[in-house]
Amino acid sequence: MAVKIRLARHGAKKHPYYRVVVVDGREKRDGRPLEEVGRYNPLTNPKTIELDLEKVDAWIAQGAQPSSAVAHLIDIVRTGAPAPKKKQRLSKRAQAKAQKAAEDAAAAADNADHAE
Repeated sequence: MAVKIRLARHGAKKHPYYRVVVVDGREKRDGRPLEEVGRYNPLTNPKTIELDLEKVDAWIAQGAQPSSAVAHLIDIVRTGAPAPKKKQRLSKRAQAKAQKAAEDAAAAADNADHAE
């Protein structure tokens, strides 16, 4: 039996909340877990990561394979570093508006230099 440590999605639509679970690799994403070893909430600020590292280490010692996302969460918890913040992307309209404002500011500064 291939055992995996992965995320099981819970929560409402567009409000995800994950449980870190140990499951048989053939089980569905949100299928019945063998054991729950942690929780992850990406919506809080800072992101909430709760893992029982003793249970995780015990399962890994028995051959369980963590998914890439869970491996990253484990690294964050072990180093004690805060979870990295997501970069804010501006929409095309907001980018154009910011660029126009920067150009207007540069033009105003240029006109102020010529006035002296």
